[in-house]
Amino acid sequence: MTKFLTDEQLVGQLRESNKRAFEEIYDRYWYKLFCISYHQVGSREESEELVHDIFESLWNKRLETEIRNLGTYLVIAMKYRVTNFIRSQITWRRYQEYLILNKIQETYSTDEIVQFSDLSRAVDEVMRKLPEKTSRVFQLSRFENRPVKDIAEELNISEKAVEYHITKSLKALKENLWMYYSSN
Repeated sequence: MTKFLTDEQLVGQLRESNKRAFEEIYDRYWYKLFCISYHQVGSREESEELVHDIFESLWNKRLETEIRNLGTYLVIAMKYRVTNFIRSQITWRRYQEYLILNKIQETYSTDEIVQFSDLSRAVDEVMRKLPEKTSRVFQLSRFENRPVKDIAEELNISEKAVEYHITKSLKALKENLWMYYSSN
């Protein structure tokens, strides 16, 4: 029935809610719109859905839309629909990347904090087990970054004795903290 109608006649009948006119428009333009969409999107399923959205919108807005050139109207509508689809995909992808990065950072930070806390507790435990002078020498050397000569003068011991206490402390730490060594 509508096969020999012009686009202008089809648009007129569409405004009168003629379903056969709508079907003719669909048959006439579906493939062209699908090709435009598929060329941009690259997915058959997504392209079919976008074309479906165009025709659904055409039907739903048939009474309020003024269409002068049906072919141009549908092609431009398709291009806008594809552009919005691609934008939404980019936004969604960025959002997913943001979530993944945040999750990784959160996990990494939490792991790092837990490891540091565990290591700190383990070092304190080893320091408590050392003789008082050995522990004090090590703290002055490694935690306060004082030179051997200054430590020797402050504790009234020889520089060799300071080195002995540092070596003893390092050996105790190595023996008790082996599980915290990194393989890197």
